[in-house]
Amino acid sequence: MLNKYARAFFTRVLTPFAAFLLRRGVSPDAVTLLGTAGVMAGALVFFPRGEFFWGTIVITSFVFSDLVDGNMARQAGISSRWGAFLDSTLDRVADGAIFGGFALWYAGGGDDNVLCAVAIFCLASGQVVSYTKARGESIGLPVAVNGLIERAERLVISLVAAGLAGLHKFGVPGIQILLPIALWIVAVGSLITLVQRVVTVRREAAEADAAAATSEAAS
Repeated sequence: MLNKYARAFFTRVLTPFAAFLLRRGVSPDAVTLLGTAGVMAGALVFFPRGEFFWGTIVITSFVFSDLVDGNMARQAGISSRWGAFLDSTLDRVADGAIFGGFALWYAGGGDDNVLCAVAIFCLASGQVVSYTKARGESIGLPVAVNGLIERAERLVISLVAAGLAGLHKFGVPGIQILLPIALWIVAVGSLITLVQRVVTVRREAAEADAAAATSEAAS
């Protein structure tokens, strides 16, 4: 849902910056790699230590590379299958680092095995949600559904909550509860989204098989 509206807005905002990088000879692939490295550093260096505010600041500084690299490729007229593949693959790596960082915190200093399991479920379900759409499309189905919580929603909900929860270390009382709430929301929303996509693929597959059978019978 957020992806539909926010991507268009931020693409317009970041277009001048993308043009600036192109003029400096920076490639879209370099931006993709740098952005992923920055997100991983923010998530795996800060989150396992409970430094959610600073970790979120670092991650947010790099997460927009996902929009900048594609913008650069379009401006330069060099959009390619390789660029799309690299971008999509490294998105999964970055997402894994974020929720992996949460899981490491709750497995260690956060001392909460339930929330550790919830964070791991968020990590795994997010990967599978993306896979269902990609796999469905690879067998020729449109997978005409987005679902309740896509990648943009997962990131916004979890990172906003993490950043605010990090204010606990600056003396804001009780605010750390926002991160567990956000993780539960992402977990439940991802499960619903996964079910929505599986049901859609099953329906589309049945319709495609029926259409193929009718065509064969007619011929």
